[in-house]
Amino acid sequence: MENSILQLFPFHSRTLWQQVAREQEHIQEIRLRAGRPVILYMEGRERYLTASGEFTDSVRQARTSTEKDLEEMLEHICHYSPYAFEEELRRGFVTVAGGHRVGVAGQAVLEADGSVRTLKNIAFLNIRVSHQMKGAADRVLPEMYREGVLKSALIISPPGCGKTTLLRDLIRQISNGNTWGRGMTVGVVDERSELAGAFLGRPQNDMGMRTDVLDGCPKETGMLLLLRSMSPQVIAIDELGSDGELKALGQASACGCKILATVHGENRADVERRFGRESIFWERMFELFLLLGRENGEFVIKQVEERGERHAQNYGRLYDF
Repeated sequence: MENSILQLFPFHSRTLWQQVAREQEHIQEIRLRAGRPVILYMEGRERYLTASGEFTDSVRQARTSTEKDLEEMLEHICHYSPYAFEEELRRGFVTVAGGHRVGVAGQAVLEADGSVRTLKNIAFLNIRVSHQMKGAADRVLPEMYREGVLKSALIISPPGCGKTTLLRDLIRQISNGNTWGRGMTVGVVDERSELAGAFLGRPQNDMGMRTDVLDGCPKETGMLLLLRSMSPQVIAIDELGSDGELKALGQASACGCKILATVHGENRADVERRFGRESIFWERMFELFLLLGRENGEFVIKQVEERGERHAQNYGRLYDF
């Protein structure tokens, strides 16, 4: 039960979700919106849940979530003590055992300075089902090393194409050691609890034997904290998004750390437009650029580029299982 999504639902409603729980490994997201159909994202397509808990492709047969459904589920997830989860709700999500993450949206309650104090009248829930695909990095792992030395790498990917899954497995294999390089100490700043899926500070995903995880901390602050406290050989973050994070990565690189990071983008040129072509981001930090995408409904590694040298080879499916 500790890894099953069935734990997310109140006891009286679990019969409805039995079929969903059985198909958990094929489900990426479950979207619950008050007054709207239950939508399941499964293997790259949308499906719906009927009132009897079966899957359907017809929206007319879909079960509609009620405000009471969402209220009861959120209370259950928060162990019927929402005040104890106020900080998580302020950030917009709650992570549960198993590494699953429940995103929440509704009415924001603001502080005087405009920051979010909490959320109330929750009308939208997004269950992100945690999947650890061990071996997802196998195809690119040989490219990550030069004569036993790890290269700093940036994974570029449109949303939902497997960048977090790839990064998670790279961290695990680099931490444990592998055929191409010895194990290294990895510091992970997991701002949104997606990489490690930490619950009460403990990773629910296997992040490797030499990995230290700072959970729920802003990436810019967390990277500098790890540099001071944990002496990482590698710093890893998911979804690079601000100039401050970029500068913190630059400091880590200047301290001799290797860098593993992901960023949203269609290609390298798209990312360069946002961060600046002449940035330290390109010239000093990253030796390897991995471009992910989707082809024929499958996640693929489309391109590997090493400081200007583009490998024309398409590495094929990201998950060969």
